[in-house]
Amino acid sequence: MRFLRCLLAIIAVTVLAAVHAAEAKPVKYVFLFIGDGMSIPQRMMTDEFLNRTEKRGLLINRFPGQAITTTMAADSFITDSAASGTAIACGEKTNNGRIGMDATGKRKLQSVAEAARDSGRKVGIVTSVTLNHATPAAFYGHNASRGNYYQLGLDLVASDFDYFGGGGIARHDDKKDKLYRGDIYGLARQAGYTVSRSKEEFGRLKPGIGKVISVGAKADLPYAIDMDADTLRLADFTRQGIELLDNPKGFFLMVEGGKIDWACHANDAAASIHDVLEMSNAVQTAVDFYNAHPNDTLILVTADHETGGMAIGYKTTNYDTFLTNLTHQKMSYAKFDSTYVKSYIANKTPFEAAMADVKANFGLTLPTDPDAAKAGKLLLTDYEVENLRKAYERTLEVGAASQKEMSQQDYELYGTYIPFSMAICHTINHKSGMDHTTYAHTGAMVNIYALGAGAEKFGGVFDNTEIFHKLAELTGMQ
Repeated sequence: MRFLRCLLAIIAVTVLAAVHAAEAKPVKYVFLFIGDGMSIPQRMMTDEFLNRTEKRGLLINRFPGQAITTTMAADSFITDSAASGTAIACGEKTNNGRIGMDATGKRKLQSVAEAARDSGRKVGIVTSVTLNHATPAAFYGHNASRGNYYQLGLDLVASDFDYFGGGGIARHDDKKDKLYRGDIYGLARQAGYTVSRSKEEFGRLKPGIGKVISVGAKADLPYAIDMDADTLRLADFTRQGIELLDNPKGFFLMVEGGKIDWACHANDAAASIHDVLEMSNAVQTAVDFYNAHPNDTLILVTADHETGGMAIGYKTTNYDTFLTNLTHQKMSYAKFDSTYVKSYIANKTPFEAAMADVKANFGLTLPTDPDAAKAGKLLLTDYEVENLRKAYERTLEVGAASQKEMSQQDYELYGTYIPFSMAICHTINHKSGMDHTTYAHTGAMVNIYALGAGAEKFGGVFDNTEIFHKLAELTGMQ
């Protein structure tokens, strides 16, 4: 009797599971957010920064589905964005540098975005960097080299995707390319796209207008820390994408926070925090949509790789971190270069005069400054002053062409960036209790966060290629 009851229970569970499977409907709306270069340290540092400055945590930390994925390329343990973007988009490993192609560079791979298009869904691509950069291009492009920007621009037009938003199209009129056919924006208009290249034109785009390319800059969008009230932001393009893509058949929208990666390459911790927050604000627009369509919407947030080897903790701060020090940084290394360093080089500005600008924009204060007693943890030690002075002198020597004249020592200290700006970033990072190990990518695993229909599929540890396969299964495109 006991055996019979167990058998009947098993049968009942099996039947119910079969019924549930039969009744399960494909996910209608898919959001895939990729924080380029954003792994566990970038997320943790931003979360803690928010807790200390605004008494709130990072949105994605509250997502119920959480997993960890590996990131390696077919030919390298440390991936680039082309190989990792292709793995996520197409479900197959490839070599570094390949876009939507197999490791040989000869066979095209179909992306989940192309499959969504072919299934009748509308498709959108949003990024804070250029639209034909490696990660966004992996969802529509097919090229053996990520550096063929013009050709990837041709792929963008040929994709017939419904919406592209964010940064501009790199090398859009590259007459030297062997496949040159005309300016990419002009070709897009001929293919039926409405092209918006200003804030005014952005505001005139309404549902029903058809295919759209909506850009907010000539190239990449500014770092979030450098944005002003007139800047179109990642959340603006995400919101516009939702408005233009929403339809009864559903949509697929990929949104990349690409400048997290760029900030981490430059070891600019404050800039990376602000760009993680910038992407989080874009995620919030998707969550708002999910709240209105909870049974039909899946939101994924992940990364293609980690950048910078970010470490929370520094030799001289022991177990302490002072992340609020980063609130004193008012601009990115890039804006400091363009606003101040160019004139230092041209005018041979004295070090002490340059340090007055450093104090105003980063809070770092010389011991000889009249306000030294008020500087707190941003008061520079003699050792730090000497490091900054050496970097400044090296900057005046090599100028903006520093990467061409750098020694091994230069590279280890400053990467391929302006020495003075890097020394400033490193100094405020260290005083905040964190550091970086590289100016490149690392092989660290990355997080994936999931909310909505099918979120339970995204748990545990798996390879980044599985994102494609899980999405294909959930959307019925497999």
